[in-house]
Amino acid sequence: MAWAAALLCTPWTVQAQVALSESFNDVAALAGTGWLALNNSPSPGTNWFQGNPGIFPAASGASDAYAAANFLGTTAASGPVSTWLITPQLSLGVGSNIAFNVRVAGGGYLDTLQVLMSTTGTAPANFTLLGSYSASTDAGWVPRTVLTGLAGQAQAFIAFRYVVDNVAVDGNYLGLDSLVINAVPEPATALLLALGVAGLIGYQSRRRQAA
Repeated sequence: MAWAAALLCTPWTVQAQVALSESFNDVAALAGTGWLALNNSPSPGTNWFQGNPGIFPAASGASDAYAAANFLGTTAASGPVSTWLITPQLSLGVGSNIAFNVRVAGGGYLDTLQVLMSTTGTAPANFTLLGSYSASTDAGWVPRTVLTGLAGQAQAFIAFRYVVDNVAVDGNYLGLDSLVINAVPEPATALLLALGVAGLIGYQSRRRQAA
């Protein structure tokens, strides 16, 4: 049919779909939904924990509804901090992005949040840096969006890494909130959906002619 040929030649816009949305209402429960928390500091201390509204409230929802990390991620007096919060495995494609809010307590102490991605596993060495946010003053909740840079469809893990080089001079407190990871489906999936819609249109047309 002419309409079917035209459909196949029509450039379809593939809309992003939400692969993951997390408000961090219960950080302790994340492990039960496939999240992984790692403390990769040389002298590990605390890991990511529930936000403390006494330091600052969440970007939205309950006042403690955010994930937090701080300089106590190491037990060393002058050591580095490297604490990781890793998502479940997600199906992502070209154009996928990671949107979130980040905030630091400031006070002149530098805090850094890195966003990383791995398509080969959850070991820290497998991750590639996508972007980062660093600040030493509290500017409120700052919205950030990071592109995955994928060239094709992939099963991937996204990691949020709290980084301090030396807690003797830097490192205070950082919050992560309102995470949304948008995935773009592979073109084949979009084409199958389009053909399904076209088939339905053709079926309805035949029914009208028969009537």
